[in-house]
Amino acid sequence: MSITTVVLTVVFVVTQLLYLITLVHDLYLLSRKVDWVELDEDAVWASGTLPKIVLLYPVLREPQETMRTTFVGLDELEYERGRYRIVAIPNHDDEVTIAALEDLQDEFAWLEILVVPPTSDPSWETVWESWEQTEQAYWWHTGATAGDRDLPPKKTRQLLYALYTLDARESEDDWLLNYIDADSVPPHDHLLAGAAGAPHFDVIQSTNVAGNLLDTWPASWHAMDHMCWDGMRYPHLSARGRHPYWVLGKGLFYHAPDLIAMGSFNPWVTIEDPEVGMRLWVNGRRLGVIASPLIEEVPLTLGRGLTQRKRWICGFYQSLGACLRLMGMRRRDRIRAWTNFLPCLSLTVNPLGVPIGIWALWVWYEGTSPLPVWLILLAISTIVLYCVSMSITYASTWRRTALVLEHRRDRLRYMLRVNPVFLWAYWLWWSVPIAVGTWMYFRDGGRVWERTEKTDAIHELVRDVVSREE
Repeated sequence: MSITTVVLTVVFVVTQLLYLITLVHDLYLLSRKVDWVELDEDAVWASGTLPKIVLLYPVLREPQETMRTTFVGLDELEYERGRYRIVAIPNHDDEVTIAALEDLQDEFAWLEILVVPPTSDPSWETVWESWEQTEQAYWWHTGATAGDRDLPPKKTRQLLYALYTLDARESEDDWLLNYIDADSVPPHDHLLAGAAGAPHFDVIQSTNVAGNLLDTWPASWHAMDHMCWDGMRYPHLSARGRHPYWVLGKGLFYHAPDLIAMGSFNPWVTIEDPEVGMRLWVNGRRLGVIASPLIEEVPLTLGRGLTQRKRWICGFYQSLGACLRLMGMRRRDRIRAWTNFLPCLSLTVNPLGVPIGIWALWVWYEGTSPLPVWLILLAISTIVLYCVSMSITYASTWRRTALVLEHRRDRLRYMLRVNPVFLWAYWLWWSVPIAVGTWMYFRDGGRVWERTEKTDAIHELVRDVVSREE
């Protein structure tokens, strides 16, 4: 056997073992029980006083029409009017967005605007004082960021200011914090679902679905990320409280005073989603999942998708590093937390796994395969598990396309766009944001909010939904 053949065989063994580990974990995750929020609207309305909810809307240089589309959806929310507020939280120096929001107030009278000042402003004292007394805000007490008030200019900073400012003004002991992204449109029963879950769970998270999944070919592939994770695998992280969970960064509810008692958001990670979820889990907070999804838009090009996904990767690494030890997570739980990243990280195997798999198939077809029988059985095992996993994924995806595509022909067209061959190619592309995000992590990047460009891509869908409901 030549040296080349030996090397190829070793690479084949390694990649197949990595695939096997990933697929076994995938099926294990799908076997975990989901803590669904049971929504009985009549029961919620009849339960007495509804919990107070504040929906925050962090924005940065957003097109006015994108925000208007979101507000059209928010205008349809079903909830007692005096029991919820919708508050946009632009930065003080984002004058264009502030002006656009003020224009939109003429049409949407319920819209409030809370401008976020620089961290040198005295109104930030509420945050510093709370962190000083909160051990769970470990970034304020240890390491290079201890006592550092120069918080990075991004979404987390906006959420922090709004949360502590509004809590200081709130007269009720318990209220729910909810927030969405600039392009997110929640279903009409979104707030009712939060109220239904609040007595039973500490964190209530909605699933997501892309509303512009047929706009471009890259949009179809980016939307599949949400189909595979947000709408299908993610709910299983609730797992009766037995598995470290992340949150999805939009469409979720916290008991606000409890969140503050836990230190609220870590401003020094690129994305707050994984870290805050795992810190809440460490402190015994349970996750409930709302099946009814938010609608959002996905990037229309691979370039814009790279901008978004490299930030995800950097944030995942940051959250799974020193943060886990500092928040007090045990070693075995840190390992389980890392498995949440495994489906994404496993895509790095594809640049080697796909060509080496083609080589193995070719030499087997020619009858010159140097691989022993046990390796062939290993490969067959990974193929079988892959087929099972993808069958479950495609079945779920087909069902979820009905949430945003009315016609069967459009749903079929989407399924053709995400066929296994095209999906393999897209997963090969994923190696680029993983590599760039890893580089960002080692260079301590992601401090500044690098927003994903919005294009008001779900304009027609939202208006069609509202028209049908009327």
